[in-house]
Amino acid sequence: MNYKELNGVKTYAPQSRKELIDYAFENKSILVAINAEKILHATNESRDIINRNLGYPDGVGAVWALEKKGEKNVVKIPGCELWLDIVAQFHESETFYLVGGKEEIIQQTVQQLKEKYPNIKIANFRNGYIKTEEEKQALISDIVEKKPSIIFVAMGSPKQELLMEEIQQKHSALYQGLGGSFDVFTGNVDRAPKWWINNNLEWAYRLVKQPSRIKRQIHLVRFFVKLKLGRF
Repeated sequence: MNYKELNGVKTYAPQSRKELIDYAFENKSILVAINAEKILHATNESRDIINRNLGYPDGVGAVWALEKKGEKNVVKIPGCELWLDIVAQFHESETFYLVGGKEEIIQQTVQQLKEKYPNIKIANFRNGYIKTEEEKQALISDIVEKKPSIIFVAMGSPKQELLMEEIQQKHSALYQGLGGSFDVFTGNVDRAPKWWINNNLEWAYRLVKQPSRIKRQIHLVRFFVKLKLGRF
């Protein structure tokens, strides 16, 4: 699978979701979502974290940047959909471990997964509020003991990536950082309707729903200007 560096951020260019999932599973990778903001605001620390792992185009900005670099037929793969594709593909054959969200959110997530996939094997789960080193080490020990093959961590970047890397040192598996995907999955946070998503206007829908995001969205204008000028 090809990749390009976008402002120093190593971003893979999958031709399909299945290609990305199979590649990540075979290589026991940590999947990291890449969007315009992560490219534009990349720091030495964030680049290092992403470049050690498997960055994929979560947003249309990343897709356009890859295409500008010469990649063709790149697909946008929203992380909030990708983890469910992984569950759909592997729920009968692999074992899962889930970390993240508030206690009620992770409970709802597990319940809904079991309702949709009665045969799913969930080794264990816990909320994302890991407050002490002892709690973190207890989590790592539990994962090492239960040996799940797929681990989802929903805590936001870079916290989730750093935790996944620490766990990976003790236990090899497919990892994916999910941010707020459990909240979306359980219906506690609304995602944009299909029309907005299909027309690459999810960012505009979020702006309409949350006008306070305007300062954040202005940065996207800077991103597209730089992209047009070939500065990535």
